[in-house]
Amino acid sequence: MSVELLLDNSAWARLGEASLSADRKEEIAAALEAGRIGVCLPFLLEAGYSARNADDHDELVEELLALPQVRIGEEVERRAVDAQRQLARAGHHRLPPVDLILAAIADRGGIGILHYDTDFDLLTAKTDLRFKSEWLAPRGKL
Repeated sequence: MSVELLLDNSAWARLGEASLSADRKEEIAAALEAGRIGVCLPFLLEAGYSARNADDHDELVEELLALPQVRIGEEVERRAVDAQRQLARAGHHRLPPVDLILAAIADRGGIGILHYDTDFDLLTAKTDLRFKSEWLAPRGKL
């Protein structure tokens, strides 16, 4: 099976929350196991940044590197900069760079993003980037 969704740190950090339904946890676990959810370098670096120590970092990165990886290319880089330009014209250019890159990867790859972050809805509304914005849970529920 191929990657259908990129994992964003906003979703990754909330997968263990008690308020996330058991059904949704099982659905995400099955998608991860099947390789339908992938990662990219910006996400890996962002997730690694949250590690508490070297051992935690090693364990975290090893776990995440087991997932399919989606690469960044020149076209993705151009699309991310262009999206930031579009956001600046709309007065919203201060979105996190990682979110811009993930959105550009998803746009170019024809895949979605699994997240818990309004930035991705803003990106689809205010730029010409097109990707499926899939919330981990309904906004405000976690």
